[in-house]
Amino acid sequence: MPQTQERPVMPDADAGHGPDTPRAPWWVKVVRWALIALVVLVMGYAAQQAIQAGSWLIVVAVAFIAMSVVVVYSTRHAIPMKYLLPGLLLLLLFQVWPIVYTAATAFTNYGDGHTLSKEEAVLAIQAQSVRQDPDAPRYGMSVAVPEGAPIETGELSLLLTVPPAADGGELEEGAEDTGDTGENVTADGTQLFVGTAEGLEPLSAEGVELLGNGTIGAAPEFRVLNLMEANQRADDVQAFAVPVGEEGSAVKVATTSQAYVGRPTISYDEAADVMTTAEGKRYVAQDGNFVPEDGEGAVLPAGWTENVGFDNFRTIFTDPSFRNGFVKIFLWNLAFPLLSVGSTFVLGMLLALLFNDPRLKGKGLYRSLLILPYALPIFVTGLVWAAMFNAQFGLINEVTGLNINWLGDPWAARFALLMTNLWLGFPYMFLICTGALQSIPTDVKEAASVDGAGPLRTLWSVTMPLLLVAVGPLLVASFAFNFNNFTLIYLVTGGGPFDSGNSLVGNTDLLINFAYRLALESGTPNIGLASAVSIVIFMLVGAISYLGFRQSAALEEVN
Repeated sequence: MPQTQERPVMPDADAGHGPDTPRAPWWVKVVRWALIALVVLVMGYAAQQAIQAGSWLIVVAVAFIAMSVVVVYSTRHAIPMKYLLPGLLLLLLFQVWPIVYTAATAFTNYGDGHTLSKEEAVLAIQAQSVRQDPDAPRYGMSVAVPEGAPIETGELSLLLTVPPAADGGELEEGAEDTGDTGENVTADGTQLFVGTAEGLEPLSAEGVELLGNGTIGAAPEFRVLNLMEANQRADDVQAFAVPVGEEGSAVKVATTSQAYVGRPTISYDEAADVMTTAEGKRYVAQDGNFVPEDGEGAVLPAGWTENVGFDNFRTIFTDPSFRNGFVKIFLWNLAFPLLSVGSTFVLGMLLALLFNDPRLKGKGLYRSLLILPYALPIFVTGLVWAAMFNAQFGLINEVTGLNINWLGDPWAARFALLMTNLWLGFPYMFLICTGALQSIPTDVKEAASVDGAGPLRTLWSVTMPLLLVAVGPLLVASFAFNFNNFTLIYLVTGGGPFDSGNSLVGNTDLLINFAYRLALESGTPNIGLASAVSIVIFMLVGAISYLGFRQSAALEEVN
């Protein structure tokens, strides 16, 4: 009788796995749990920082990430998810979340003067209306930022001194409220405080250096700004206020070395939602601002973010001045990627056909030279081409003897952009066409030749359909890229030239450049409106790409 072969006995496996799965070495478990612990610690630190900043949405996101890592990687189950989780998290953080956040912002008035909540706007207006209390003395003041923070963007603080001879004014009362224990008093009796946007706190006298004028010259954990550095933040310093009382009292900057305690001259009636000045003028809430009730005068300086529904989208499509500019940009935005993809593909394909000829010698060297424009950074090449198109000293006018204002005339500027993009883009098309041509079987061309097809007929009826099967989706992707080719436009023309009296809509603007100018470079940046433009761009690119991929899918029947 035939003998049966016994199956070898495998080592014990962890619960939940088959008998053929060996147990992982001990050091693998140690490394795994160490990495899990490290991720949890990092997420815990990030959550703590988010809690201090009051960003509860970030706290929830960080907690979700930490929980997902623990659940997926603490067990030997869910093997596919161990590989998918990093990609899914990155997809959510860098793709889905920006889209959701942009869409949410598109339905608000978020922008210049409307970045605060309504409560913060009320406090900001009252703080800016603070005037000196006649009975309150002035105090020594130095402007500072946290040590190591940049001067231009660091969070401001006021380092304040109260001389021993000063009577008990508002500042001393603020010190009592913050729990003054005497550690903020120097040897000569000078009291030290640090004022932030949250309030007034004692400043430890240890390590503090006082100047001859009674102000602080140096303090631990702070960088005291000199006069020139403080002037760089002059607007921020003048608007800065340190709340020190329940009635809206605040410390404000008086001179370069003195501050005063003042009271707001504007009061707020929360029930009526009205702000009233000391003279009795009333301001009512309207469209994210407090506007004069009588319609005369300017709005109060600080506004707030609020939901405006579809107002931004209605502005795009119904406001005559905005709509005309939008349509003008949209038409150029369609022509630019079509002409760019078409010209770069034709030139790249012709060069690929030329260098695919087996009779040509030195093809490797020629191909290496042709892809040099593709290897250079666009930030360098864009600026170089912009300089060459300069009307006065540009290389193109000097070499050709022309006298064309390339960047000052709308049609010349558009042609300059297409020429620049042709030089930048044809190497990519050359590369993909070369790869696609080399993958086409030679026997197909030989069969066409046997059937009597000439070179042009073979190219049109055999080579091109097979070539488009491979490069069709890449052409659609290239169209989508050039539809949002912000960098090239920004570097070469800056969106210009602009028509007289209209600095918002440029003749070479793409929609993405237009959205950028709305958000950051216009006189009154409107990020909500720019987000609405971005959503329209997203929908247009999505629709065009969908149609393009459907058409390219039809080419698969060629095979």
